[in-house]
Amino acid sequence: MKLRVAGLLFLFPLLAGLLCAQSDPAALSGRIEGHTYYSPTGAYRITIPVLRELGGTVNDTDNVVTFEDHFTVHISIATFPQDATQRWELSTRGIKDYLTVFFTDFVVPDFQRMVPAISIESITFLPKTQGGALIAYTLLPGGSMFGDRPTIDGDTRGHVAKRGNLLFVRDGFIYVISTELAERITEGTSYHKTTAEEDQFLKDHLMDILSKMTFMKPAAAQ
Repeated sequence: MKLRVAGLLFLFPLLAGLLCAQSDPAALSGRIEGHTYYSPTGAYRITIPVLRELGGTVNDTDNVVTFEDHFTVHISIATFPQDATQRWELSTRGIKDYLTVFFTDFVVPDFQRMVPAISIESITFLPKTQGGALIAYTLLPGGSMFGDRPTIDGDTRGHVAKRGNLLFVRDGFIYVISTELAERITEGTSYHKTTAEEDQFLKDHLMDILSKMTFMKPAAAQ
């Protein structure tokens, strides 16, 4: 499948330090009005899911925005336009197969540049979400965005980060929303959630992020 994935290297938060900070709004590719972030793609706007009072920042590129704070929030939203070939691939493969291939062939290799030992724990298809969406749960040994935060019990051993990734297609754009389960790291040895509980927690968080988004059907997607 031929996909235009320019800029995908910046999708994930391990490279967030290369992006522009909210403290310099003029440097943002998108824009902020009040408590709303507008994507430079023109595809959507979102109620900003972090607070300045808690150290919240907004970083972006032309295709990706990252929201984080000093505690447990780290969210990335990537938006990539499809060309005619990609739309044809979607129509012939079907949404489930199309998103699965995109995740395994493009998103996972992007993670692997920084976390070679990444693995896919499970993938779930949600037929009633955005006309068909995919949630992929990934494990990233040593790949946490919260690895430098103090844990509840002072445990400093290496941990395996877990991320939930929501993929869907809307108005000619491929969306990838990604967030980490911070408590898996910050709670140290006192952390005891089951895999099912982790999956539900991440799913609920991803659905909450999605609920904060308003799609605007940009001219570029016509």
